[in-house]
Amino acid sequence: MDDRGLVIRCLAGDRDGLLEFVEQFQGLVFAICVRQLRHRQDAEDVAQETLVRAVRYLKHWDGVRPLKPWVLAIAVNRCRTHQSKLKTRTRTVESVVEPAAPVARLSGFDLAEELQLAISQLRDDYRICFLLFHQQGLSIQEVARIMEVPEGTIKTWLHRARRELAGLLRERGVVTEDGYELF
Repeated sequence: MDDRGLVIRCLAGDRDGLLEFVEQFQGLVFAICVRQLRHRQDAEDVAQETLVRAVRYLKHWDGVRPLKPWVLAIAVNRCRTHQSKLKTRTRTVESVVEPAAPVARLSGFDLAEELQLAISQLRDDYRICFLLFHQQGLSIQEVARIMEVPEGTIKTWLHRARRELAGLLRERGVVTEDGYELF
């Protein structure tokens, strides 16, 4: 079913439509939240809050635009709000990531783990931008609209995120100076 049909069903109070909406977006929303917030319980709470908010404001969705970027924009904004609330409170326990010793060979799983660790160390704006573009497959224009910044800024952030990721992976011994992977 297309986005417009799903929204019409949801707005009409169709329970199956609402369930389909949640099923369609819960994984995407949770993935953004967990990578942005880096804490599973916070991500679960914010993802749930995002889906409730999206359903509540479906009547404001512009049917000319795709639904996915609209929902992901709500998720990004909810994450930002949650992070700003956390900054006003002090956390008693912070996790510290110890750099791994260089490794000669990595399995595909280990490489994915190293990449996720490196992504988690990116500045918030770079990380959100990188994940929306590369993981969610959104266009530069859609990412710019979600993050409410110019397209040129998104291009710059993507370039810097890639450069920082390469540096972080080199520091951890995952890639060599000439860019070759050690797996």
